[in-house]
Amino acid sequence: MAGENPITIMGAGLSGLAAATILARAGREVHVHDVRADSGARFDGDFQALENWSYPFDFFDQLKEWGFDTSEFKASEFSLVDLIHPDDEISQAKTDGVAYRIVERGTSSHTIDQGFKRMALKAGAQLHYNSKIDIGDADVVACGPKNTSAVAYGEIFHTKHENIIAFQLNDKLAPGAYSYLIVIDGVGLICTCLWRKQKKSERFLNETIAWYQHHYPNIDMEPVKRVGGKGDFTINKHYKIDGKYYVGESGGLQDFMWGFGMRMAIWSGVLAAKDILGQGNYEKDVRKQLLPYVRTSVTNRWLMNRVGNRTFKRMCRQWMKDQKKSGEGLRWISKLFRPTILKTTLFYFIQPFMLEKDKTAMSRGVRRMPFRKAKPRDMWEPSEDAMSVKKRWDDHRKKGGHVSFQEDNSS
Repeated sequence: MAGENPITIMGAGLSGLAAATILARAGREVHVHDVRADSGARFDGDFQALENWSYPFDFFDQLKEWGFDTSEFKASEFSLVDLIHPDDEISQAKTDGVAYRIVERGTSSHTIDQGFKRMALKAGAQLHYNSKIDIGDADVVACGPKNTSAVAYGEIFHTKHENIIAFQLNDKLAPGAYSYLIVIDGVGLICTCLWRKQKKSERFLNETIAWYQHHYPNIDMEPVKRVGGKGDFTINKHYKIDGKYYVGESGGLQDFMWGFGMRMAIWSGVLAAKDILGQGNYEKDVRKQLLPYVRTSVTNRWLMNRVGNRTFKRMCRQWMKDQKKSGEGLRWISKLFRPTILKTTLFYFIQPFMLEKDKTAMSRGVRRMPFRKAKPRDMWEPSEDAMSVKKRWDDHRKKGGHVSFQEDNSS
């Protein structure tokens, strides 16, 4: 498109690369700048989930419709998931379709980050790493998290165990959130998520690992490294302002309840690119296609913040009861994620109690979910098994074991 101005994108994550690929394929000159050395560099080989139940269509079908090649990155599909109740009972959620796709984040060639990087380069986008630009020079803002609403800590290990994914609701091991176990092709990850700020937060990970070792005794663990990350959850009043498109986490487009964000990140990047090409209206499209799910997740998070293990147990029972009745393990969780009139109405009542104004971004009307304070029940002494896990890790760390986060530092 001769005579068109170049497009500048700030951030070479999934949302920025998705937008760059669509634009470059349409013949636009695209420059993507990122302060890090490579796409995926803020991750350290950790697994993340692409859930496949919140929308009535398969996400990979959606990617293919947009022209993305899903074979560019490794994705392991799961149709069966261990659902662990707070009282340690283990049920199995089953579906004939795909419940989860697990992808790896980071700079290895098979990661989703590198897959999207290759597609952007193939389309003709120009990527500039170790390059810091002013937000005023960007057309598309696709940066990662700025503040902290929640954190996750995990340990990656080698194992001979077969592929498995297990998801646990337990307010002690994961205050206000969940923990999970993933094993794919000899590499495992045990992770706990904290939605309440804690002191000595490493104890939650040690206790979580000890729990999984006790209840999955066939999983042998050879520690590799410990990883961590943070989530920044916001609601924006505007998604396009002064000609700039805010996509992915910069636009607050992710799930407040369980932290799923990759699907909305890519989707929002596509919508921004289509607007630039004259094929849509980003502000309207985001509000119609994505925002109802974000608002529903805020309501779900508000409800989840007010319950403990007793209610988690009832949720698990209801999930399994619905599966037995319908024969479909995703139907119950799909209903939980889908927007309803009741949840939309409730959102407008509870948002003042869930969100705080961000004074640094008032021109966009950003409201942020703060990192919640710890509760008295979050204070407990580690078990002997957890102390053994800690000693094992300390011994491995002395031999060169790597940690990609700083304990007790939410920033």
